[in-house]
Amino acid sequence: MKISERNFARRIDLTSLQLFVAVCELGSIGKAAEREFIAASAVSKRLSDLEAALDTPLLYRHTRGVDLTPAGQSLLHHARSVLFSLEKMQGELSEYADGVRGHVRVHASISAIVQFLPEDLGAFIRQHPEVKIDLEEHLSTEVVRAVQEGAADLGICNTADGSDDLQTLPYRQDQLVLIVPRGHVLGAQDAIAFEDSLEFDHVGLHSNSSIYIAMRDAAALAGRTIKLRIHVTGLDAMCRMIHNGLGVGVMPLRAFELMHGVGELESIALTNTWASRRIELVARDFSSLPVTARLLVDHLTARAVATAPTSPT
Repeated sequence: MKISERNFARRIDLTSLQLFVAVCELGSIGKAAEREFIAASAVSKRLSDLEAALDTPLLYRHTRGVDLTPAGQSLLHHARSVLFSLEKMQGELSEYADGVRGHVRVHASISAIVQFLPEDLGAFIRQHPEVKIDLEEHLSTEVVRAVQEGAADLGICNTADGSDDLQTLPYRQDQLVLIVPRGHVLGAQDAIAFEDSLEFDHVGLHSNSSIYIAMRDAAALAGRTIKLRIHVTGLDAMCRMIHNGLGVGVMPLRAFELMHGVGELESIALTNTWASRRIELVARDFSSLPVTARLLVDHLTARAVATAPTSPT
């Protein structure tokens, strides 16, 4: 007889799941009983009850211990996920006892982190010191995936393909420029097309970064390739490499302006349409975010409006 979802949840208890995981990890009911300070017969009974609730065998029992059945392997995966989520929930809820009354998980691209988030998040924390923000830097594609999978409440990045099932809100705009050593032959120009830089060696960001993907696609469209000298993972490293003659590179203008003293460098505007980019807030559903996450979204969108350049009249 098929067990209803509600009845199934009532018949599965956390202690049995914990004991099941212990037996799987140690390969023995007896060893698991010793580690968990419980009688082996009680462990065996709970496992039998678990198998009865699921209506399928989970373990192959033999004289040397136990092995997992295919159903047992599946349950082990889910049991570990459930127990991990409970531990995480306990950790987050314990923060409330320590005075932290909110917790927001944010994943963001390096462009957003370098250019805008220090000031915007700093202003938010000064207004709401009781809120804890966990910020992680990732590639834009990874930010989108984290939001889709629920690993992040909020993403901040250049949205890419695969984000159609997510909601977005405008946050900021950035402008990509070509960075060259001071005195470089291209430095005499106020603006160039990216394709005009392809005869020179390039210092590029990570091969999966949105900037590098845009560069690669532009070169392919022109029937050419990028002469890549080196990949780097940070904008400061890119500037140092360019300063020391390893090539030219593409990065956001505001990020370049914030990196004072990294090298004797110049920026040249890029005329390509893809050089003007939108950085957006990304969520599965903004309306269903926790209260503190919605508070952060409201703050970031307000900051974006307040700092947006005014159009000439």
